[in-house]
Amino acid sequence: MNTLDSITNFFQILPTIATAGQPTAAQFEAVRETGFEVVVNLAMSNSDNALPNEVGVVTGLGMNFVHIPVVWTNPTPGDLAQFFAVMDGNRDRRVFVHCALNYRVSSFMYLYRVLRLGADEEAARWDLLSIWEPDERWSTFIAEARQSAAKAATTNENRSFEQ
Repeated sequence: MNTLDSITNFFQILPTIATAGQPTAAQFEAVRETGFEVVVNLAMSNSDNALPNEVGVVTGLGMNFVHIPVVWTNPTPGDLAQFFAVMDGNRDRRVFVHCALNYRVSSFMYLYRVLRLGADEEAARWDLLSIWEPDERWSTFIAEARQSAAKAATTNENRSFEQ
């Protein structure tokens, strides 16, 4: 029997958001049966354990599929912006986000929770670290994203004072 807990590094972030490593076709059935409506894949098509024709499997089960291929060694601000837009656009739906091992996803979800949802940073970091401890490249990416968001917030505050 396939359950969500059988998926590599499955983690229920919020009632409407869950993350994991790469599911099998049978595990995607459990994702659908649990009520998820949107699947977001951050892994590359050639990642370890990538599911051939994942888009066909997911859409064949009646779920929407979004692929944001994030290069493991080079996550970009553009990748993160695209992810934020997809998550913001699906706030009223149950979203299942995965990559190869839930490392990319846990990092992106940490940033989404802290920067977009206003989640407690310590709680979000705890959840991130329960999946993995980001290496130097990913730690730098996370720090740069937080700095960029803080700078943008300061700029917006200054603009509102000037008006």
